[in-house]
Amino acid sequence: MSILWMLVVGGIIGWLAGLLTGRDVPGGIIGNIIAGFIGSWLGSLILGSWGPVVGGFAIIPAIIGSIILVLIVSFVLRKMGQNKNHGHHAK
Repeated sequence: MSILWMLVVGGIIGWLAGLLTGRDVPGGIIGNIIAGFIGSWLGSLILGSWGPVVGGFAIIPAIIGSIILVLIVSFVLRKMGQNKNHGHHAK
């Protein structure tokens, strides 16, 4: 499988995770690809590799792992944003 195909599939997984959680992955396309790769690793670590495999990713655990990652990252960024703006509420 080519690296390009892995990047495309990783990007789609990250994009789907952002879409399903209603949160934007920071970093645009690159952020989506990174979220897809890390989420895939996280998902296979937690859930194992099962289901359809596309571009080297076990799709279902990869998407679930990416959703977990996106939720964690958005939570951390929100907390960091609140710490910077003492007394101001984040939108």
